[in-house]
Amino acid sequence: MGKKIRVQRRGKGGRAFRRPENTFKADVNFANQPASGRITGEVIEFIDDPGHSAPLMRIKYDDSAENILIAPEGIKIGDRIQEGRSAEVSLGSVLPLGNIPDGVPIYNIEVTPGDGGRMARAAGNFATVLSHAENRVNVMLPSKKTLYIDAECRAEIGAVAGGGKEAQPILKAGKHHYMMRAINGYWPGHRGVKSNPVDHPFGGKQHHKGFSSMVSRNAPPGAKVGHIAARRVGRKKRG
Repeated sequence: MGKKIRVQRRGKGGRAFRRPENTFKADVNFANQPASGRITGEVIEFIDDPGHSAPLMRIKYDDSAENILIAPEGIKIGDRIQEGRSAEVSLGSVLPLGNIPDGVPIYNIEVTPGDGGRMARAAGNFATVLSHAENRVNVMLPSKKTLYIDAECRAEIGAVAGGGKEAQPILKAGKHHYMMRAINGYWPGHRGVKSNPVDHPFGGKQHHKGFSSMVSRNAPPGAKVGHIAARRVGRKKRG
């Protein structure tokens, strides 16, 4: 009798595979946007949070309220940012997409107005405003995919800081262990062909799959590994 493979156990979302949210330091969200005008704040601190790949910045507004946002590349303590419809298009400022000119790099983009930012939040990422239409804005995401988003959705100006974090080699397995332990990441990984037959569809002593790894989109959970509903496999023909 077999058992659930690791992919299935991870997909279920049990406590063993969840990120330890109790160790995370802060949630990122936009401040309440004024109906008109703008609010101004100053960067007073940077936060290294294991729950985010990019550094965070603590903002203290002129009314003494505080908020935490994702830091853009190039900002420093003491810099001032603005939030609101009439805010200036400057590094780290928060504006509705409809008020951001074409060609400006943005990040931490809302999908629906007021959700606090959902896209282009990882270290080094940024999107680009391509064009405006009535009440929608065409945005090119980091994946080069274009998407029309409500003009009332907000975004920060610039690119997410920390883009070179993967350039330095890790060198030691122990360092990698503690990096992944902080976020409860799946590491080290292993190939399915290295597993036992009861643990994975590709498992066995032959050290190769022995059959095609393309599976249907409607395959049962125990067999849904490999190239799922792939358009094509193999080398591309030249010419």
